Amino acid sequence: MSVLPLVFTSGWASGINAYAVILLLGIFGATGLSDEVPEALQRPDVLIAAGVLFLIEAVADKIPYVDTAWDSVHTVIRPVSGAVVAALLAGQSGSVPELAAGAVGGSTALVSHLVKAGTRMAVNSSPEPFSNVIVSLAEDLGVAAIITFAIFHPVAAATVAGALLLAGLFLLYFLVSRIRRFLRRRAERRAEKRLAQPVTQRPG
Repeated sequence: MSVLPLVFTSGWASGINAYAVILLLGIFGATGLSDEVPEALQRPDVLIAAGVLFLIEAVADKIPYVDTAWDSVHTVIRPVSGAVVAALLAGQSGSVPELAAGAVGGSTALVSHLVKAGTRMAVNSSPEPFSNVIVSLAEDLGVAAIITFAIFHPVAAATVAGALLLAGLFLLYFLVSRIRRFLRRRAERRAEKRLAQPVTQRPG
């Protein structure tokens, strides 16, 4: 059976929370629940590192504006992680060339990440912090559910992931005005901080 559906689903999930994907796949492989997971993802050091980074992201992702800074840092990390995981999955199964799988996983992760980051900018335009926590929890639970589903029903999970990706793109289109408002407010805050800094007097 082709590993491509699992590659696509893991790419979508990596764009939202790459550390959760590595951690979950590694656990499924280490516990023997799946033969599709390569040994590289089952190593104890990889699982520990992924677990620690997942916990850090679980906190940072729920704090307004900190989540956007975190997303900016991960603009490269998430797509690269999606590509590496996809290539490892392809190498394990041998049903899809590793380069092709990496391209699918990386590009899907990039689009998914852009949807996530854009949606968070729109959420941050709201003054209350609870929406961030709710959205972040929904993302964490969604990634866990879809990866678990993909292990046992890869084709169905890929269909769900594709539908969620399209829905996210449409949502992002309608949230453009809120994203612009967020960027404008951030620029205004930076300008206010610069104006508030004391002017150093030059010696006469």
